Amino acid sequence: MTSGPAARAWCRAATAAVAVSLAWCAPAQADTLLGALAQSYLVNPQLNSQRAIVRQTDEGVPQALAGYRPHLNGTASIGNQFTWSEIGPAKNRDWTSPRSVGATATQTLFNGFQTGNRTRAAESQVFAARETLRVIEQTVLLNAATAYMNVLRDAAILEVQRSNVRVLGETLRQTRDRFNVGEVTRTDVAQSQAQLASGQSQMLQAESNLVTSNATYRQVIGSEPKNLQPGMPVDRLSPHTLPGAIDLGVATNPSVNAAMYGVDVAELQVKVSEGALYPQVTLAGNVQRLHEPTPAIKEQFTASVMTNVVIPIYQGGSEYSTIRQNKELLGQRRLDLATTRDQARATVVQAWGQHEAAKAQIQAAQEQVTASEVALNGVREEARVGQRTTLDVLNAQQALVNARVTLVTAQRDRVVASYTLLAAVGRLSPQVLGLKIPEWDPMVHYQQVRDAWGGVRTPDGR
Repeated sequence: MTSGPAARAWCRAATAAVAVSLAWCAPAQADTLLGALAQSYLVNPQLNSQRAIVRQTDEGVPQALAGYRPHLNGTASIGNQFTWSEIGPAKNRDWTSPRSVGATATQTLFNGFQTGNRTRAAESQVFAARETLRVIEQTVLLNAATAYMNVLRDAAILEVQRSNVRVLGETLRQTRDRFNVGEVTRTDVAQSQAQLASGQSQMLQAESNLVTSNATYRQVIGSEPKNLQPGMPVDRLSPHTLPGAIDLGVATNPSVNAAMYGVDVAELQVKVSEGALYPQVTLAGNVQRLHEPTPAIKEQFTASVMTNVVIPIYQGGSEYSTIRQNKELLGQRRLDLATTRDQARATVVQAWGQHEAAKAQIQAAQEQVTASEVALNGVREEARVGQRTTLDVLNAQQALVNARVTLVTAQRDRVVASYTLLAAVGRLSPQVLGLKIPEWDPMVHYQQVRDAWGGVRTPDGR
């Protein structure tokens, strides 16, 4: 049976794989989990796309504020005009070249508070977009943490499987030697061959899983994984009790906050639509200079300032339908808010349960590894005196491999569960994690465009 140097080599290799469990042999320039999170925060295209959406939403505020500002238009015309007229016996034919220039200014004085309500609605949309950005930030950071830990897990599992294949190869060699001297049968050789083939298959699958995890890492974080250091849980940043986690999750979850702003937007849209029933008051000024408007008039200048009042009486009923429609939308948004709150609570409870289970699974997996190591050593000793078969040794060895894989997976799940819980309570952010990177501040762009009266270039020069 497998013993001596081969067995000791197996134990050393497997123990080393679990000791780093979720880590490669990391030199001084190894990547860290927080470093990977920082990089994904800066370069992830999904996150940058959502930031662009926030900047687009910012422009809704100056568009709404435009309702407070005057509208100015200039006019100019030039042409030729032929006039033929007959008055009594006289017939007149005149050619003139009328030309005119003018300007018109219009200022809204009252429109049923629609401009103010549109502005407040646009501001609420900005706040909702920022909360949605927080949702995407948390999703990206959680995906980055998961991708990082998946690479570590699959690298450690691959090392376990490679060590297992080496030991199984040595076991097959020793079994063939014993078969040649008549100590075991051909059945024992076949069992060793079958177990080696199974181990090679598991090793190839582990290699495939690692390739897939590396590709996901590249997609989420933006670089190839190199010499990753162990990842650590972030339990210290999460609430220590389930009731506290639920309260924090419902109060600070960005999805809940975005839904609350959605209710505000819908309520303001009702007020905007009701404004269509109010009188509309505008102030209009016009100046115009005409040259040869008629054959008898060589030049003419006009100027006027008018206050116009439009009182809506009935326009077919569309405005009433719009009000009713927006009220139904407001009711829907309130129901969506209740649903989002319930979902946030359920997410916190689920994440809490997974986190507690992950901590317990590590202890159980460690005990399983210890027990499997004792069992394997005992089976080997018993096999040496003929009390166990080759199959018993192979089964015990496979049980130890499975236990070590379970431990590696549990350690990965432990870290990911801590980040999942942090995201569920709405605290998975660069500020809370302490990432040493410049944070993207949505207020910078908002202040740059909010009061802009003109210009087609974006603040970054495009």
